[in-house]
Amino acid sequence: MQVITAAQAAALIQDRWTVATAGFVGAGHAEAVTAAIERRFEAEAAPRDLTLLYAAGQGDRGRRGVNHFGHAGLVRRVIGGHWISAPRLGDLVERNEIEAYNWPQGVIAHLFRAIAGGKPGVITRIGLHTFVDPRHDGGRLTPRTTENLVQLLTLNGEEQLLYPSFPIHCGLIRATTADEHGNLTTEHEPFHHDLLSIAQAARNSGGVVIAQVKRLARAGSMNPNLVRVPGILVDYVVITEDPADHWMTFGEAYNPAYTGEVREPEHAFEPPPLDVRKIVQRRAFLELKKLRKPVVNLGVGMPAGLGVIAREEGHSDFTLTVEAGPVGGTPAQLLSFGASTNPEAIIDHAAMFDFYDGGGIDIAFLGLAELDPQGNVNVSRFGSRIAGVGGFINITQTARRVVLMGTLTADGLEVEAGGGRLRIVREGRVKKLVPQVGHLSFNGPYVRSLGREILYVTERAVFELRDGRLMLTEIAPGLDLQRDVLDACGAPVAVAEDLRTMDPRIFTDAPMRHA
Repeated sequence: MQVITAAQAAALIQDRWTVATAGFVGAGHAEAVTAAIERRFEAEAAPRDLTLLYAAGQGDRGRRGVNHFGHAGLVRRVIGGHWISAPRLGDLVERNEIEAYNWPQGVIAHLFRAIAGGKPGVITRIGLHTFVDPRHDGGRLTPRTTENLVQLLTLNGEEQLLYPSFPIHCGLIRATTADEHGNLTTEHEPFHHDLLSIAQAARNSGGVVIAQVKRLARAGSMNPNLVRVPGILVDYVVITEDPADHWMTFGEAYNPAYTGEVREPEHAFEPPPLDVRKIVQRRAFLELKKLRKPVVNLGVGMPAGLGVIAREEGHSDFTLTVEAGPVGGTPAQLLSFGASTNPEAIIDHAAMFDFYDGGGIDIAFLGLAELDPQGNVNVSRFGSRIAGVGGFINITQTARRVVLMGTLTADGLEVEAGGGRLRIVREGRVKKLVPQVGHLSFNGPYVRSLGREILYVTERAVFELRDGRLMLTEIAPGLDLQRDVLDACGAPVAVAEDLRTMDPRIFTDAPMRHA
């Protein structure tokens, strides 16, 4: 192992290499090294034509994280799980300047292990009948992306997808401490992510492993049970010179409650106002409350607020998980998403997706950006804007119950709730229920055929999949069915004969348990 500077690390990267980066939104990314790679490219126009591979999105929706690779010529191809945190890469997609693929986050996490183990790739049902399926787009995002990497197979009479392995020439990872032999520990990181599998994949591909750390320790001073990456896998160590390049997350310099160093006490909090978000969250919460001690996954955005709603209702009989690895506790938000306050355990990223893909989630609450009368959902692409699918496909195709959450219209929607009733003050200009979704992130009929329970929750209506079509099953009290619901849909939907009224407690400005 050799200690080098970030600039020296950047100088090691050669043209046309495949570079794999670790990280999850704002945590665990080797910021000092990727920033140095960008500076070198701006000064020397090198390296060129890299292939960038990452599982979870890494960025601040600005310039940090994999946004440093957002230059035409620096990258030729990008294979990523989530794109919304890296708009500079999204700009390259919009301009058709790179080859680009969006694969499920959990698949890429498992692909690192497949490459490390010399396997032909990841064979899985995850992604069937979505835009990742080669019968659709094969996960390709730009016209110049002509190579269809994902293959459709039949094994034991069942359809599977093969996501192929390929060599990784450089693994960029981050830890807290390295000893003189290159052994790495992660005591100040909120999770372990893909560190070991990326390092093994690069090493076994004949590539190099560069680790960014905060500090160097003497050989033999580390507890071997705490070593996440053994030194035999590490070629170079970069000790961060600027502390800002090694914040715990892009949102926080350090939070000891994410690592278990301290247990943060439960703070008093102000319940959120009775707005459109809270209405959707309350209706979704009623699904959570039906289950006994469920294991739960919450998506970003509106679904993430369910924890606050549950707390307001005095309900804690569930365990939250985050795909990054934390089990239990309260998931962090915004630029610290991926970490959890007061977690009970932290496992590897790929191990969490083993659990998810095998059906370990009892109920998942995820976002709803666009849907159609067949029950299909789009969360990944809107015209030229790339959001990326992240772990959405893994989770929605394997969780036993899936609750998809969002407003029925967007862009200007205003509602008023109180006294157990809802009123639409101003309708949104964009109808989210459309004749056909623009990108097939979720295939409703296929997932329903797997025996999953699916619910679509909005502020004014609840839909279910029945007989292969979307059906309106609940309407908010105080609304007119035709004017306030059916006319707000951009495509016809069936209305259930047993149409029910949503629980009026949802629309009362007091905890539902007291209403």
